[in-house]
Amino acid sequence: MRIRPVLAAVVTVLLAATLPAACSGREPAEASVVPPGARDVIVHLFAWPWASVADECTRVLGPQGYGAVQVSPPQEHVVLPGKGYPWWQDYQPVSYRLVSRRGDRAAFASMVRACHAAGVKIYADVVVNHMAGGASTGAGSGGSAYSQYAYPAVPYGHGDFHHCGRNGTDDIENWGDRWEIQNCELVDLSDLRTESPYVRGKLAAYLDDLVSLGVDGFRVDAAKHLPATDLAAVLDAAGGDPYVYSEVIEGGAGEPGPQEYTGVGAVTEFRYGDVVGGAFRDGDLSGLRDLATRMRVGSGDAVAFVDNHDTQRNGRAALTYRDGAPYALAEAFMIAWPYGVPQVMSSFTFGHPESGPPAASDGTTTAVSCGDGWQCEHRWRTTAHMVALRTTAAGAPVTHWWTNGTNQIAFGRGDKAYVSFNRSGAALTRTFQTSLPAGTYCDVMAGESSAGTCTGPAYTVDASGRVTATVGADSALALHVGARGGPATPPPACTSAPVTFAATVSTTWGQNVFVTGDAPALGGWNTAAAVPLSAAAYPVWSATVPLPGGTTVQYKYVKKEGSAVVWESGANRVRTTAGAEPCGATWQDTWR
Repeated sequence: MRIRPVLAAVVTVLLAATLPAACSGREPAEASVVPPGARDVIVHLFAWPWASVADECTRVLGPQGYGAVQVSPPQEHVVLPGKGYPWWQDYQPVSYRLVSRRGDRAAFASMVRACHAAGVKIYADVVVNHMAGGASTGAGSGGSAYSQYAYPAVPYGHGDFHHCGRNGTDDIENWGDRWEIQNCELVDLSDLRTESPYVRGKLAAYLDDLVSLGVDGFRVDAAKHLPATDLAAVLDAAGGDPYVYSEVIEGGAGEPGPQEYTGVGAVTEFRYGDVVGGAFRDGDLSGLRDLATRMRVGSGDAVAFVDNHDTQRNGRAALTYRDGAPYALAEAFMIAWPYGVPQVMSSFTFGHPESGPPAASDGTTTAVSCGDGWQCEHRWRTTAHMVALRTTAAGAPVTHWWTNGTNQIAFGRGDKAYVSFNRSGAALTRTFQTSLPAGTYCDVMAGESSAGTCTGPAYTVDASGRVTATVGADSALALHVGARGGPATPPPACTSAPVTFAATVSTTWGQNVFVTGDAPALGGWNTAAAVPLSAAAYPVWSATVPLPGGTTVQYKYVKKEGSAVVWESGANRVRTTAGAEPCGATWQDTWR
């Protein structure tokens, strides 16, 4: 068995009582604790419909070298039209039928086949701790009737759930009490008796069904709300050899911790986003060299992320897609740095934390069109081009660490790759010491390597491993041995660089938002001449302004209401416009 020795003896005893009849002819599962190979970058296509996932695997993820997709829970869930079909309805199961607002069983199976053909694995988000709560009754996404503690399509009844009854409620009241966390209800969600052989059998049969369709692994939702021994027993009774990583949100004293679940598989390391996201948000990168010492679990046990679907919405994430360049650099660092299995978030835009994905009038998720309500961060060049660098440098140690002591760092990955991150407002020009073989390398943060030619900047590494390069303000440099070649014909210079300012700003009735700065086109800091922004995509205010190419610009946002002017707080924002084609850019900001 590959479940770690700390749980092996317990799980062995439990198996006889938990193996469902439907699984008796299959090999028992072996929850994998080993990261899934060199192509290990996971992209979370949050809430994407199955047909769109299949298409993305074929056209983007496979060619870019992504290793796996985490897909949203595939089981039948509640339908909440009165609440606007919120994203979290998918985490309230009604049955284990594979029919959701993203597609049916046939579409799910077709997606798995298409992604496998592209060399991309499928990790399903699975909800095993609970069923739908009591706030809604009726029919689920597949038409199954249900009410709280009664889910006839499984079937589950009243005796299959915990009823803790403390302080006159079944909900968790004391988050310092381990028993309550694992035996009471999480926000009214019907808490399954996962110690029950019958419940374990139903859960194992569900996971076994997913494995039979080709699912390669599971992200276990709300894992700390069931004991690790219960989870291990369920996983061990299912089929296949899935890669397992459990969501274990770090809490306070008395709460189950991430380390308790590393015997089952990997865990989601929530500290990673706090530390790495905070460093790139604040421009304080020098401490990242000791990143691993600041985590709760070791690299081999962790799935790392800058943000996920929860932290984007609950305010925990230090950075999200709304933060633009700092977020893009944090994602690129995560992929380049050898800690854990990196998970890239690919989200949809939202104005309210509970908003669901783009959908038809009946709540069915619509096909993904990046930029039309779907953010698609995984397609950003600064993210997608780093995936090949990570694969190329797999297993190589960190070498030649350098920092200016605050907001600039650089490091190598053995003789396979070298990167530098500049979170300052000015360009960094330096001769870096690397271990790369002599030759000419494409900067994959700024272009591609195609047929031995660099579509962006190219840099020469000399016989001693030295390279002189310029890293732009709020930018990065990335070289690796899989992207070598000579310079292409230089792109035409930008005499004018149209910049779309896109600022997320909450306003009151009568207020409007403007941008001003040191460029004449921005009014030269004169608020009377500031550029008005449109609220057509509120809370995002935007306008496109032609600025000089290759120029560093300082700017800030202001709110106006009549003659009253309110400036956003903090230092001036500083960015540099493109010096060569493509000249256009979008600068995404959030009001400070």
